[in-house]
Amino acid sequence: MPTVRSIAQFLDDFAPPELAEEWDNVGLLVGDAGAEVARAMTCLTITPASASEAIEAGARLIVSHHPLPFRPFKRLTRDTITGRMLLDLIAAGVAVYSPHTAFDSAAAGINQQLAEGLQLLDIRPLMPAANAIVPPDLGTGRCGRLARPIKLDALAGELKRFLKVDALQVVGDRSKEIELVAVACGSAGELVDSAIELGCDCFVTGEARFHTALEAEAQGIGLLLAGHFATERFAVETLAGVLGRQFPELDVWASRAEADPLRWV
Repeated sequence: MPTVRSIAQFLDDFAPPELAEEWDNVGLLVGDAGAEVARAMTCLTITPASASEAIEAGARLIVSHHPLPFRPFKRLTRDTITGRMLLDLIAAGVAVYSPHTAFDSAAAGINQQLAEGLQLLDIRPLMPAANAIVPPDLGTGRCGRLARPIKLDALAGELKRFLKVDALQVVGDRSKEIELVAVACGSAGELVDSAIELGCDCFVTGEARFHTALEAEAQGIGLLLAGHFATERFAVETLAGVLGRQFPELDVWASRAEADPLRWV
């Protein structure tokens, strides 16, 4: 039977903490490293619904992309949603591990999967890692070229098919020819300047601020916003499969309770 420690060590190798952003909180965040794990759940975010799912299903480990806790706090009580979730998880013996931005940037991480899902070639980091101990071929986001130029509208269709979403937001001329594409999952609008510097024709991310969209429009770079949830959730489903293959005796699944809180109406 694997332990929390053995699974955490595998995840540390799969998505090295050295790849995480300085502001992030990654690794084993809650729980007894020596506890045995028969059932584990992956999720994008620990919410009251996904926490209850894990507890009711007898999970002993949650691998949550987004950290819980994320920021330090002075009190752990039931007076807050975060406090109630953490106290319930601790009482049920559920550990929490978060790879977050290390998983975003890992060799087989979210941005690599996103770039490969769009069938980009010659994939490289959008921003090479500044950390000297990180391999030079890794870093934040990804950039690559399409096998042949296609219109922005067609690329939007490919992205919708890969992420299995019905709609997304588009900035720019939808008939613009796209060949060089940058991707960065989640909320990564601040990286649009890096995409522009590399001469990318389009930048794909989950969400961006209004003024980022205006900047992209002014600079003539296409922008595809597929939603924070959509650009990351698919990878925690993939991660459940990775853990299941690494630890065959482990019953692991991606949360069935969590859903995108944002709806198109």
